[in-house]
Amino acid sequence: MPAGTRPTVVDWTADGRGVRVLDQRALPRETTWLDCRTTAEAVEAIRALAVRGAPAIGVAGAIALAAAAARLAETRLDPSAFAAALGVDAAALRAARPTAVNLPWAIDRMLAVGAGAGDDPRAAAAAMRAEATAVRDEDRAMCAAIGRHGLALVRDGARVLTHCNAGALATAGIGTALAPVYAAVAAGRRVAVLANETRPLWQGARLTAWELAQAGIPVTVCADALAATLMRRGTVDLVLVGADRICANGDVVNKVGTYGVALAARAHGVPCYVAAPWSTVDAATPHGDAVEIEQRARDEVARPGGLAIVPDGVPVENPAFDVTPAAYVTAIITDRGVHRPPYSFT
Repeated sequence: MPAGTRPTVVDWTADGRGVRVLDQRALPRETTWLDCRTTAEAVEAIRALAVRGAPAIGVAGAIALAAAAARLAETRLDPSAFAAALGVDAAALRAARPTAVNLPWAIDRMLAVGAGAGDDPRAAAAAMRAEATAVRDEDRAMCAAIGRHGLALVRDGARVLTHCNAGALATAGIGTALAPVYAAVAAGRRVAVLANETRPLWQGARLTAWELAQAGIPVTVCADALAATLMRRGTVDLVLVGADRICANGDVVNKVGTYGVALAARAHGVPCYVAAPWSTVDAATPHGDAVEIEQRARDEVARPGGLAIVPDGVPVENPAFDVTPAAYVTAIITDRGVHRPPYSFT
């Protein structure tokens, strides 16, 4: 892939019968795509992190459910049987990853459109196809809007610390946390990114670094443990991270390790910004303690790349996310603007 480009992460397959995702498990070694033409294949792609990032899995879920509706409509099921079978597929997709709110948001939106199309399964499938395409297109527009709103926060010469990957690889567009970076570069500003490696799956080292290198934006990978020291040295101007869920009070659920970065930023007077689409705001969840945190497999920590580094029989804690209290968030950037404390998303 030539420098200065961004990949297409999630879209319809060429034949329009499934969802196509960039397999992020293979990055940065190789660039390959998966064509998921069954719900089970789409669920596994989401669960196994072939596609990841809250907005991207929302788009993937929407397209996968629309494709499932089209397949079910071809079997000429009666309306009740169609709705029941579609509900099974929707539940499977919803359960693929429990923490990010975008996935259930997209599934609920698709089901509502299908139900509103009447009793004809073919009409429901057609309406859901159009809606899934709209979800994808809206995600692209959302990313661009976050970039515009966040542009003023990224001055010329800024050194931006980020955690995990919340760029083009996590969305259908230019990303969330990296959208202001892309917007600043497009405006002619010089920006350098410090990408936390983001253990245990190294989304910063593998994905953010790869993405920004492809786009020709200076990026340096940093050990997670170095973040506070970099801030103490004065080599970080701002922190930009994404979110998988933003609670009604402004608490932010994001990749595990975000809380520590936010604490360090507060201690060293570095602004900590969260960038996410409005669909990530969960007004029904009052605070972060009410969020189910996904627990992932032991081997992600104990056997990275197949290499055993933890003694057999020793337990491992491996939550995928943590909660950053709203008090440590300087501002939240959404496609609707920049929101500052006190936060109230009810």
